[in-house]
Amino acid sequence: MSVTIGLKGRAETTVDHTNTAQAACSGALAVFGTPFMCALMEEASWKSVAPHLEPGQSTVGTSLNITHDSATPVGMKVWAESEVVEVDGKRLVLKVSAFDEKGLIGQGTHQRFIVTDERFLAKTAQKLEG
Repeated sequence: MSVTIGLKGRAETTVDHTNTAQAACSGALAVFGTPFMCALMEEASWKSVAPHLEPGQSTVGTSLNITHDSATPVGMKVWAESEVVEVDGKRLVLKVSAFDEKGLIGQGTHQRFIVTDERFLAKTAQKLEG
C-alpha cells in the first residue's frame, strides 16, 4: 500500500456548544471555533491516508496553514475535505477546505509525516525519562 497524490478525505460534524469559540477559549462568541475547524481538517486528512499505510504506521500532523473566513452558527452542519497534493517520501502535503451549509468557511494546507507507531511512541516516551 502507498499514499498517492489525489487521495481525498472528508469529516463532518454539527456545530453545538461543545465546539464553539467559547468552548475552546479561542473567542467570546458562540460560533464554530477555529481550533475545531483545524481538528476537522486534520481528521479528514489522516483518515484519508490511513487505509493506504502499512500495518503499524500512522501519520502525524506537523503544520497547518489555514484561514477561517466565515463564521458558522450553532446548529449548522460543517465538514472538511482534504486532498493529497504532494508526496515526498514520508512527508505528505494536503490541500484542506472547510464548508458549512452556505459555502466555504476556511482553507489552506496541511503537512503530515508517515511514522512507525512503535518507534514514534518510544521516542516520545523518552521525554519522561529525565
